[in-house]
Parts: sequence; C-alpha cells; structure tokens
Amino acid sequence: MNYPGPKAEELLKRKEENVPRGPFNTILSFVEEANGALMKDVDGNEFIDFAGAIGTLNTGHCPPKVVEALKEQLDRYIHPCFHVMMYEPYVELAETLNRITPGEFPKKTFFLNSGAEAVENAVKIARKYTGKKAIISFDRGFHGRTLLAMSLTSKVKPYKFGFGPFAPDTYKMSYPYYYRDERTPEEVDEAILREFEDFFLSEVPVEEVAAIILEPVQGEGGFVIPSTRFVQGIREICDQYGIVMIMDEIQTGFGRTGKMFATEHFGVHPDLMTMSKSIAAGLPISAVTGRSEIMDAPNPGEIGGTYGGSPLGCVAALKVIETIEEDNLLHRANMIGQRIMDRFKQWKKEYSFIGDIRGLGAMCAMEFVKDPLTKEPDPILTKQFTSQCNKNGVAIMGAGLYSNIVRILSPLVITDEQLDEGLNRMEKQLQELQQTITS
Repeated sequence: MNYPGPKAEELLKRKEENVPRGPFNTILSFVEEANGALMKDVDGNEFIDFAGAIGTLNTGHCPPKVVEALKEQLDRYIHPCFHVMMYEPYVELAETLNRITPGEFPKKTFFLNSGAEAVENAVKIARKYTGKKAIISFDRGFHGRTLLAMSLTSKVKPYKFGFGPFAPDTYKMSYPYYYRDERTPEEVDEAILREFEDFFLSEVPVEEVAAIILEPVQGEGGFVIPSTRFVQGIREICDQYGIVMIMDEIQTGFGRTGKMFATEHFGVHPDLMTMSKSIAAGLPISAVTGRSEIMDAPNPGEIGGTYGGSPLGCVAALKVIETIEEDNLLHRANMIGQRIMDRFKQWKKEYSFIGDIRGLGAMCAMEFVKDPLTKEPDPILTKQFTSQCNKNGVAIMGAGLYSNIVRILSPLVITDEQLDEGLNRMEKQLQELQQTITS
C-alpha cells in the first residue's frame, strides 16, 4: 500500500489549513468509494472496514435498497420540515420502531439528528414526565459530546477536559467491569446494586431522580458487557422508585449484538430507548422511542428540531430495517462474532499482552495490558497496533477508559473471505508486536 498516497497527502494539507484539529481522524487518507465492507481511498488503496463508521454501517456501505430508496425520495421532496408539513415516511418509521423495540406496551417515537440529541431529548422527556431533575449515568459510559450528553459521559480526556462547567443534577454510579475486579461477577453485581441505597442517602434523594441512563453494552467504554442480573437489578430499582429507565442503544442497536437491540439479551423493557448510528446506513437521523404516556409528557413545541426526522433519513432507516430482517443479518451477526471470538481465543493464548477478550454478537474487543497479572493497561501498544493495522489496509479503532481496547465493528454484510483476510492482517501485526516486545 502507498499510505498515505500523494493525493491523500495533498488533501491532508488542505484539511490542516481549513479544518480545526478537534475532530479526530483514524485513517490518514480520504475515501473515494465504498461498498459493503470495503473502502477505497483517493490513491487506490483498499481497506477492509472493521470500524463501520464507529458502528454506523451494520448494513454496509451503500446498501442497494437504501441507495435506491434515497434516489426515489430525492425526486419527490427533500425536506419540507415535519413541523411545517408532515410526511408519511416519518410516521411509517415511527410505527416500525414502535413495533420492533422491546416491550409489549403502547409506544411512540420521534426523531432527531444525532445520538447526542436523542440522549438530551430523552432526558428532557423523563424530567417532564416525572417532574424530577436528577439523572444518573455510569462510569465509562458515553452518551455524546454536547453539554448535557457530555455531562453524562464518564471519560475526561478527550471528551470533557476544559469544557466545564457541566450540566447540573447529573450523577455517576459504578458499572460492572468483571475483568478488572477481584470479586466474582455475582459479588460485583450485588455490591453495585446495594450502593444505590447509600447513594440515595449521600448524593441525591431518590425523590429527585428522574432517570437512570445506561448502555446495555458500553461502547466507547470498552465493550464492557454486564450480566443479566445487573441490568435487571437496575430495572427493579427504577420500578421500585418510579424512575425512568433510559437504554442508550446508539452503538448497540440494529443487529450489532445478534439481536435487533442489545437490551433483548437481558430480558428487560426500558421506558425510553435512544437510537442512532446504524439506524439509516450513514444518514444523520436518531430516535427516541418509549412508553406512550411518557413520550406524550412534553407539550407541542417542547421537543423537536428543524431537521429532525428528515425524509431522507426516514426512508433510509425503513430500508435498513427491511434489509436486516429480510437478509437475516441478526443470524449473520452471531456468525461473525463467533468467527472473531474463535480467533481472539487463539490469540489470547499466544500473546501475553492480550489481557481479556469479550464480545456479544458482532461487537467484539480485545484488551491490551502490559502484564497479564497486574492487568496494567497498555494504551501505547494499542495505538501502535491500530495504526499498523490501518497502514496495512484494515480500518480499526481503539476504545476504553484507558484507551487500551481494540474493537471490531465490521459491517454485518462482510463476507467470510473479507473477515478472515482482515483478521489475518491483524494477526500479522500481533506477531510483529510480539517480536518487538521480546527482542
């Protein structure tokens, strides 16, 4: 590969002159075209996509049904604004999400532009419905970069450092991280759930708590997977005290974990659910779906936005859901995850710097450590590994509170051959790292 090539180098110069340094970049090149699980840059280099636009492309780049639907929609109308003149795709997508999200109770849905907007509006709705103000989120949780969403997010750098003061009445609780705890998973769960009683005495009275928001699997936090007992325990606390349970499915939704929504793995029904990323194959749209009586709490005009639920996003989302259902991508997600985890298990035996592996469906990760006994995180080695993978044609990203997680979010339409080739290239980089460490 010629990476970055001459065309990319020229574009990088223009980018540095005209774009602020705040938005981060993983691959130091520019895409020319993309299809399925493959991307080609402006210099002709091909990349196997294991990042999936940070979990946005479960149905792949340019899924045919989505592309066709967008072309048809462009000939009809682009954006009359739902608040000015309504359009059927908005209602049809709301009906669809009300049908497929967990919970056999009446639901309603409305649409926004981004995951952070969905989170902020879910909080607004919960506060309006309960008449309370406090919101509890969790250690390592990520809910966005806008003010309230950033306040709910747990990682200081790069998300929060220097951007305070933060939104008031937001609080953090512990979230299980079984690999980094000496207790049994059962002991961890029970200890955290018991902490809530002291928390309601020491930090915020339960009478003032409007909502608890959590990810069913922590995404940016490192693909940390809780137990069913823990998630059900949060549901029980919410039921006991009249607290709205908000499930953030922005990274886990639309088939990523082998079910349409990760919440389904844990046997709970959240009161509100936030969705975005893979909802529309890359079109900017997000959603809040929840119990009808909660969703109806705001008065007309109190929630919404000019571009929320754009017709293009709605028709794309409808075709994404149709593709997932008709092409059996939930089953495919489990097959992809099994294939990845089989390789991960092998690598964990061979490379001492792989401290832990974990996955749910096609949401898989490795944790790099300096020492398997102390479990000291190794963010430097992680960055070296992901950078070398990118240079060798595998688009992959890190994650985690300690920046020591390697995560895979490949499109669910990836072929076995593409998946194996990407994993083979990853293994080559692991071998080179091992030689560097032992030399």
